[in-house]
Amino acid sequence: MSSNRTVDSASEAPLGMGSLGRLVQGLVRRPHYRLVRRLYHRHETLAPLLLFFGGVTWDALTLQRIGALLDNVILGGYLLLLGGAIALTLLDRHGRPLPPSLRALSTWSVGAIQFLTGGLFSAYVIYYTRSASLTTASLFLLVLVGLLLANEWIWSRHQGGHLLIGLYFLAVFCYLTFLLPVVLGTMGFWVFLTSGILSIGVTTGLLLVLRRQGVFVRLRSFLGALCVIALLFGGLTTFYVQHWIPPVPLALEHIGVYHDADRAGDAFVLRQERASRAWFWTGDGDDPFHYAPTDTVHCFTAIYAPTAFQADVTHRWQRYVPSRDAWVDTDRIAYQVVGGRRSGYRGVTYKQHVSPGRWRVTVETEAGRPIGRTHFTVVAEDPARTPAFTTHRYP
Repeated sequence: MSSNRTVDSASEAPLGMGSLGRLVQGLVRRPHYRLVRRLYHRHETLAPLLLFFGGVTWDALTLQRIGALLDNVILGGYLLLLGGAIALTLLDRHGRPLPPSLRALSTWSVGAIQFLTGGLFSAYVIYYTRSASLTTASLFLLVLVGLLLANEWIWSRHQGGHLLIGLYFLAVFCYLTFLLPVVLGTMGFWVFLTSGILSIGVTTGLLLVLRRQGVFVRLRSFLGALCVIALLFGGLTTFYVQHWIPPVPLALEHIGVYHDADRAGDAFVLRQERASRAWFWTGDGDDPFHYAPTDTVHCFTAIYAPTAFQADVTHRWQRYVPSRDAWVDTDRIAYQVVGGRRSGYRGVTYKQHVSPGRWRVTVETEAGRPIGRTHFTVVAEDPARTPAFTTHRYP
């Protein structure tokens, strides 16, 4: 992926060799470095793809949970390095003079962008997948997956600087949407807006640095980049208002309906029929739910939240009404989730006097953003039938 570049003769002289410069110059002199560089240029059509999947694989092997300090530090480092790699790529593409040390690093800037964006967006997909239910909140997840798969095309040398700036804004915004709630211990629209404003500030700062160095010099080009940022911010805000963005950092660990859910010490004992089609580890509980007049339907959930995080959640019970072809609310029962438990904060809501038919329980935030959902069918119990039950302990 060679590029045409015009270099001022003055740029060939060493400019302020610091510790980075000495490190890079020492590396350039090593034969192993020259060998790797020759191999990279010989197979550079494959290198971006390998680097991209290298970033994805690294995340899959090392990522823990939202709120883990080391993960947040690593992803924050990725963002800093990504901003630097984008700056080097755009400066090189516009023929701006670079110190020898940075010129040596610019050789690897596109490959670094591939690795870093692969690592960042795969991390976002993993985090948001844990918080996304199979509802409209999955739409934003599909956008992230699309960006992940389009990574090689997006970051190629032939794409414009506006696209690079726009994708960097998305990378920063996605990072802050789960970092700020962890830091502040709460979530909501104002936290989301704060994440967006900070992302605009970071990306605009990068734009101003590039403009000072001779990139986006024309006012039309600079304003165009700002418009890209504004449009993306407006689009993400629309996604949030429409509940199309998963409610990170909350993640549903378990959900199911059971004949009984009682606390036993520090665990919960869940009772379900042996004949149920749903197994305990699938997280669905009793389905179908054979209901007798004296029975109570229990919905048990375990929701993970980072330490020191608190949020109100709601179990929204709904029954399907065929004559209206619609789901009708029957109950909304709220409780507070407190973070810190690895297996999730446990909560139980229950309902009596249910009618046969299709039912569902949706777990939502206070603002109505879906965290997860379970479906089940209520069937009238046959008095002649003697059901057999089994119990499980949820820690």
